[in-house]
Amino acid sequence: MAQDLRSQDIKNPIDVAEYLFKRLKQVGVESIHGVPGDYNLVALDYIPKTGLKWVGNCNELNAGYAADGYARVKGIAALVTTFGVGELSAVNAIAGAYSEYVPVVHIVGYPSTLSQRDGALLHHTLGNGDFTVFSRMSKEISCAVSMLNNVHETAMLIDNAIRECILKSRPVYISLPTDMVQKKVDGDRLNTPLDLEYPPNEQEREDYVVDVVLKYLHAAKNPVVLVDACAIRHRALKETHDFVKKSGLPTFVAPMGKGAVDETLPNFGGVYAGDGSNKGVRERVESSDLVLSIGAIKSDFNTAGFTIRQSQLNTIDFHSYGVKVRYSEYPGIRMNGVLAKVTQKLGQLNIEEGPDPNNDIPNEELKSSEPTITHAWFWPRLGQFLQKSDVIITETGTSNFGIWETRFPADVNAISQVLWGSIGYATGSCQGAALAAREKGIKRTILFTGDGSFQLTAQEVSTMIRNKLNPIIFVICNHGYTIERLIHGWEDTYNDVQEWKYKDLPAVFGAPKDSVLTYRVETKQQVEELFNNEEFNSGETQKMRFVELVMPWDDAPAALKGVADAAAKKNAQVE
Repeated sequence: MAQDLRSQDIKNPIDVAEYLFKRLKQVGVESIHGVPGDYNLVALDYIPKTGLKWVGNCNELNAGYAADGYARVKGIAALVTTFGVGELSAVNAIAGAYSEYVPVVHIVGYPSTLSQRDGALLHHTLGNGDFTVFSRMSKEISCAVSMLNNVHETAMLIDNAIRECILKSRPVYISLPTDMVQKKVDGDRLNTPLDLEYPPNEQEREDYVVDVVLKYLHAAKNPVVLVDACAIRHRALKETHDFVKKSGLPTFVAPMGKGAVDETLPNFGGVYAGDGSNKGVRERVESSDLVLSIGAIKSDFNTAGFTIRQSQLNTIDFHSYGVKVRYSEYPGIRMNGVLAKVTQKLGQLNIEEGPDPNNDIPNEELKSSEPTITHAWFWPRLGQFLQKSDVIITETGTSNFGIWETRFPADVNAISQVLWGSIGYATGSCQGAALAAREKGIKRTILFTGDGSFQLTAQEVSTMIRNKLNPIIFVICNHGYTIERLIHGWEDTYNDVQEWKYKDLPAVFGAPKDSVLTYRVETKQQVEELFNNEEFNSGETQKMRFVELVMPWDDAPAALKGVADAAAKKNAQVE
């Protein structure tokens, strides 16, 4: 009764769940991933009521991967699981999103506040009356945890979580107890959009940093630009692109930054990852007297086993949390504003010609008459098949490293998980990315995954069929975990997988007759025929295309061989 009286004091009362889903819709979420469970069922009723779509995944881990892929295309995603069993199944995916700066709102259906207060012995609990144990686990992989246990705080906590999710580009955790779903909050708050602008830098400090950057830039003889993932994650792509274009400086990307730069620009030089780079790229970057590093993540796989040669004395680092010029640090000065002003004040640069990053020996594999499909041949050839604005997902392993050698058309969104590296990620991510691409009017989503990785999350092909998605899926059939073989256990059985009839799976998962095009390609000629097939490569084809791409079990991209060797040596180190 008291609750009803308080509700009457609200001018425009709406249910908590309705408020939550409407806020998500306001920031660009159109579809909700997840798995139903008894603690979230009533909340799920509000999804269609608020104009959103329910995806419905095969399990929570896959749903988390899918939400990650969706967020990388749309800018934010939402995932709904149930308390305990459901949320813990999603934890690996959420940890990956946290590791790689991906904004996912994780909504967990909770037992009622009354049950929590009484310490009731409920299913999906540890049986010890502790209802905070799982949220405490998630606190370590979330930038905000909002426990909706008090109706007076609920709207504020929802708003804060979504804002933090976007501004910090990391997952947030929201608990939604069953008895809070239909409690009333002030719907008029929805008339005020969330403030999603980054706080401006303190102008005097920002101007000082800009002047310092310009001083070193104008003194340099052969500077280069190196762009990495945090330029993408922290919404600095426009400022980065404007600077790269106006300066004309030789520009490279780290593996995690693939897709951050328009690769059709004449000053784009390729992927730099230390010893994993081609000779021309390596010489050009490492002979530079100034590296302008934008959004760097210097992890082992992103630096080809820490083999980058980049002195801090010749480096300016631009980040979301500050700028570092050589050894001088300027915390709290966000890169976006600094890059914009540096571009504005750039003027004429006094640049000498350095080594040509494209002076490497031409890829002899492209001319080879040997019919076997090799990584050295396939990934450079792929660049001619790709189209403007494609979404490309590559799995941890051979695909992740092979794509380094693929030159992209403009506006490609490249999705990979180089830092977290959870095998199986890419197939789940493809479902979310393909859905987000359709919502944005992007024609083609293309997945490359190994057979071993695919077997972890193959069920998401079923979700793609259910949601009438039409990605192009390449499963590289090479009998197991190639990246693991290269690190250890070259011919050991633990790196083998059972060979499936992969292209039969869409039918097994219930795809209507003639709704999926399936192929098996075993030679270079068959790849050429496939890439030149109009129905296969058209963005207008409304059918999923599923390809078994057969490669030798003992072949791998050159970059992967180097990184795996470095990883093996690192693993073997002793004190």
